Amino acid sequence: MLAIIPKSKYWFAISGTLMTLSVIALATFGLRQGIDFTGGSLLEIQFSQEVSSSQVEEALKSLNTGNEQSLSEEDAGEASVSGAPRRASLEIVDLGKPLVQSLGNGAMLIRLKYINNYTHNQIMSKLAELNAGEAVVELRYESVGPTIGATLRTNAYKALVIAIIFIVLYIAFAFRKVPKSVSAWKFGLVTIAALIHDVLIICGVFAVLGLLLNVEVDSLFITALLTILGYSVNDTIVVLDRIRENMILSGRAADFPEIVNASINQTMARSINTSLTTLLILIALFFLASESIRYFVLALIIGIISGTYSSIFVASPLLVLWRKK
Repeated sequence: MLAIIPKSKYWFAISGTLMTLSVIALATFGLRQGIDFTGGSLLEIQFSQEVSSSQVEEALKSLNTGNEQSLSEEDAGEASVSGAPRRASLEIVDLGKPLVQSLGNGAMLIRLKYINNYTHNQIMSKLAELNAGEAVVELRYESVGPTIGATLRTNAYKALVIAIIFIVLYIAFAFRKVPKSVSAWKFGLVTIAALIHDVLIICGVFAVLGLLLNVEVDSLFITALLTILGYSVNDTIVVLDRIRENMILSGRAADFPEIVNASINQTMARSINTSLTTLLILIALFFLASESIRYFVLALIIGIISGTYSSIFVASPLLVLWRKK
């Protein structure tokens, strides 16, 4: 039998180090927010000719501003729905500092400030010039107004908070018949501590990726966090439920650390095997999936590894530590 509880200080040291580094990364670099949250436009295009990202950046900078043209009813309607201000005339808007990322094989991803339909057409024409006069293939075009982006960001935060509150309430209810020596609320709160551990580590990694690789977080990232919350809670509850069963069978409160250690060993193989089968699929997806969901899959991979670790080496030892204190 592995001595998990007697070596709790080592597990806490590992988790504490990772969480501290994550907090430092978030405080220093922050998360690079995508157009879902900040508003803006995204173009994914395919060149048939050999074109570098620096050439694309120069072409975008060369676009003139202030070329006015009458605003069609379709453009006005799009501007109104997207949250952009309604205009009496249409002009090339300020592109800001476009971010151009090469995806390989002639494909490129361009991130811009929010652009109107006229500006989009002018950009496509300018890119066609780089492509020896041939029209470039537009693989994806997304545009989100700043008002909608702010609403999505607020709703994402609310979804995370509501999910955590309901998790605490559910666990407190599910463990209401636990022996009185350990409160049901403690089971719920150590689960939340494990969730905070998982979310912080994921966010810390993406803060570093945002700095090094310009990786942005968007609504898919929030979806990944909510998925990991559910996965980690499921894994943690399996361990805690075995602790509850063994407490009822044993009836010896003085042996609580031994009961917890035995419960972890009884469920460890199940937790690791379940996580490994899921990870094998996600790792295959990470290498084979399209660029648009690659970092979503990466967030799931990090979350499952962290969630499995926290279920075994954080939540249960923390429950023992809390009872001792």
